[in-house]
Amino acid sequence: MQTIIDYFETIPSLHRSLILVGGITFFWILEGAVPLFRFKYKKWKHALPNLFFTFTTILVNFALAFLLLKTADWTATNDFGIINWLPEMPLWLYVILGTLLLDFVGAYLPHYVEHKVKPLWMIHLVHHTDHNVDTTTANRHHPLESLIRFAFTLVGVLIIGTPIGIVFLYQSLSLVATQFSHANIKLPKKVDKALSWVIVSPDMHKVHHHYVLPYTDSNYGNIFSIWDRLLGTYMEYDRDAIVYGVDTFPDEVENGSIAGLLKQPFHKYRKPTEATTSQRGI
Repeated sequence: MQTIIDYFETIPSLHRSLILVGGITFFWILEGAVPLFRFKYKKWKHALPNLFFTFTTILVNFALAFLLLKTADWTATNDFGIINWLPEMPLWLYVILGTLLLDFVGAYLPHYVEHKVKPLWMIHLVHHTDHNVDTTTANRHHPLESLIRFAFTLVGVLIIGTPIGIVFLYQSLSLVATQFSHANIKLPKKVDKALSWVIVSPDMHKVHHHYVLPYTDSNYGNIFSIWDRLLGTYMEYDRDAIVYGVDTFPDEVENGSIAGLLKQPFHKYRKPTEATTSQRGI
């Protein structure tokens, strides 16, 4: 475990890039072999805006990475943060606890808040207006959302007290986990269900991308499913009946345009609608 943490403390940018590109490539190929939906779209054309926003997310995180490093170093120097105030524990438990708490403060919590605060929902909308969710959707975030999520991660590092090795380990795991959960792949239902007791599985996360409430406001988890299950935001839905997008922003042309998506947060707020009885599968 110490070897792993030492590696992630100084992980080269090239290696982080390889994790990103390797993950997209692997799940892209897998989508062709075992697709959940056979989308009638040009895969590269669909991927273009998503990859653009992946690039802007990388730029934001790269430009501000020094703040994470400074904050993590400060918590280590001053023995500050939740996991540093707890009784001494084995390294493996320290890493697991730090990763779990980062997943809550840095991912679940901002995701939940973005769905509940109207201006933040309008920013987060860019992620939800993809009508053909696949592995490239994972990092389809408006630059403003990238800043918001970075801020939550920074606060998480401070109050949890995670050293930079755990921070970079978590970010790498998060990258692959979100590519996996967004991937247009069809796992055996029993396998997907079993996975969903520990991590956010593809079927579990696809419910979150269903186009109407209450499903859009569920399954906020990033890596671990524990937070949705503990906090009552876990929901299930027939994966074959899922319709992607947002009911109040149905324009597929605008939702597939980089210029249109950059302007999307500045539209007037449109109140989402609740699913009908038939849409709820009741």
